[in-house]
Amino acid sequence: MAALVPLVLAAALGLAVAELQAIVLPALPEPVDNSTPPFVTSSLPLLPPQFTPSVQHWSAQIYRWADDHKLPATWVAVVMQIESCGHPRIRSRAGAAGLFQVMPFHFRDGEDPLDASTNAERGLEYLARAYTLSSGDPALTLAGYNGGHGMMNRPRALWPDETQRYVKWGTGILDDVAAGLTPSPTLTQWLEAGGSGLCRKASEALALEAAAPVAASLR
Repeated sequence: MAALVPLVLAAALGLAVAELQAIVLPALPEPVDNSTPPFVTSSLPLLPPQFTPSVQHWSAQIYRWADDHKLPATWVAVVMQIESCGHPRIRSRAGAAGLFQVMPFHFRDGEDPLDASTNAERGLEYLARAYTLSSGDPALTLAGYNGGHGMMNRPRALWPDETQRYVKWGTGILDDVAAGLTPSPTLTQWLEAGGSGLCRKASEALALEAAAPVAASLR
């Protein structure tokens, strides 16, 4: 009988191993990659080609920010184009800062005006309010962003020259985008009127190569 014990145990163990091999274990979940930086989304389209490369650089963010604030992406791009040409750290003599040239009083305590996301949040809050107050009128919205929301209640003939130019450039670029005009005649005029210097600084700040066709007008 003693001699039979190893055989019985071996047979039992063999059966157990076979049974274990027949069990299909559930697949482990794939590890989650949290290293993807924000705004890197391949499904988001690029901005229309009328915008300069330094603004195109922010395409994914512009679409995200526009969606967050329920604004047309091209309107957000136009404001960035005229305000900073995509330069995230530029400041004006009046104290406006960053991508959307937001004045200091729009920021909360402790916020960094030159942080791109913070700057966009505060600037586009103001733009979205102008958009709502104007019922989506592009000229009034741009005038409200440039000169303050009260500007929208004033006759257009009484708008300051700066606001008149701002609205002319902004609505003209939007019209060129809608018409599919590439390059944009209005943007070309804006560059020739002084915008090229701003865009050159933006390209240098972003380390962009002037390789896109529209960049030829920046030289």
